Amino acid sequence: MNKFNSMIAIALIAATFTACKKDTEEPVVVVPPSDGSTLTLNGLIGAETGSAAGNSVFVDFSTDKQTAVARAAWDLGFYCGADFRVILNNTTSAGAKVITTANASLATVGEADTLGLTLAVSQANPLPAHFAFFDAIDGNLSNTVIPAVSATAAENKVIILNRGTGGGIAAKSWIKLKVTRNASGGYSLQYGKIKETTNFTTVDIPKDGNFNFKFVSLNNGAVVNVEPEKANWDLVWTYSVYQTTFGSDLVPYNFSDLVFINKLAGVSAAAVSTSTKSYAAFAEADLPAITFSSARNVIGSNWRLTQPVTTNGVTTPIGVKADTFFLIKDASGNIYKLKFNSFISNDGGTRGKPVIEYKLVKKG
Repeated sequence: MNKFNSMIAIALIAATFTACKKDTEEPVVVVPPSDGSTLTLNGLIGAETGSAAGNSVFVDFSTDKQTAVARAAWDLGFYCGADFRVILNNTTSAGAKVITTANASLATVGEADTLGLTLAVSQANPLPAHFAFFDAIDGNLSNTVIPAVSATAAENKVIILNRGTGGGIAAKSWIKLKVTRNASGGYSLQYGKIKETTNFTTVDIPKDGNFNFKFVSLNNGAVVNVEPEKANWDLVWTYSVYQTTFGSDLVPYNFSDLVFINKLAGVSAAAVSTSTKSYAAFAEADLPAITFSSARNVIGSNWRLTQPVTTNGVTTPIGVKADTFFLIKDASGNIYKLKFNSFISNDGGTRGKPVIEYKLVKKG
């Protein structure tokens, strides 16, 4: 066989091998979204009371999956989007203050800078001014206590942090910290206890575009997973700082059983009154009349009552609100109808383990 014929033979063998390889490749399987389910959310870690459930529970409707994460497992969240933002742990009622004193540093800020500070929710005497301690309850990243992290390291301020005791969380040492950008495009966190003057811990936090945030526990300086990947959850049920009316003022207040949607990943929602359409009867044909909202707290506490309410002589008892259900549009365009079946003994449920039911209305 001459050289030319040898080359042809080799080419034919390679082509045959390639063809065979293509024939044996596994097909890409596209898993359809769930048609719906009923879930009992696992809010309880142990023997804690249901009104102080220790877990936040993330839910993904399209996969019928819930992910329970201890509220106390993290202290700070570092945004993975284009901006450089750091969030406090609202689920422990963590509060913070920016030190604006000229030339303040981790070495110079100390116990004297905490005098008169609570950085906490007052359940007995909440004041509108206390909102300044906490990140915006609507999840607006332009309204965090810690300012946007500047590319100029010297412009970033020292922060005093009370890590929070909301909902039965054990008290932890107050922390002073400073966040800067690192050379890898992520964050660098330096922190220590309030009285510390020299021994500070440094943690680098990389951005990961698969997540809304990467989280840090200041107990051990570890980067921890809290939220599932941003495409893999639609809402979270949790305890958190929220708001209420006290006298005539809107004030921060600790709430149990709050529900927030994953607005940063494009999830939106809407409330539907059963006087308009029942949960069972609501169908795709009813969607054109619906206006979806991307507000993080569009559901909030609007799905349940912890005190009876009397309107026009009619009393609505403690429990889930039977006159309201919700629609959830996920990032893929799937639309689910959602109702809460129980959450407390008054409605046949267990506090800390709410039961939800959802059904696919329209596939994205």
